[in-house]
Amino acid sequence: MASQSNNLEQILEPFYQRASEAEDRLARLEASLAKNKESVNDEQLKLVSELQLELENAKAEQVAEREKAKKEVQHLTTENEKLKYRIIHLVRALKEADSKLAAK
Repeated sequence: MASQSNNLEQILEPFYQRASEAEDRLARLEASLAKNKESVNDEQLKLVSELQLELENAKAEQVAEREKAKKEVQHLTTENEKLKYRIIHLVRALKEADSKLAAK
């Protein structure tokens, strides 16, 4: 029985060795994967930060353009009201001039 046990151990020894080597390779692969994940995570965080900065800049630019457009609309509205006022008075003056010419 002892010889069978010893013989079985000799037969299984290459399998144990291969299993040990496989575990070592797996450990190295897991370590490599962890490093790659950290690297990818750092790159992704950097990309997200850059995109957030671009978004903030775009929002700030949009707000500035909106304020500029509001001011322009106010200016044009005021100018339009002034022109309407002038038109009313010019039409009134024209009617008065026409009526004076018609009266002569």
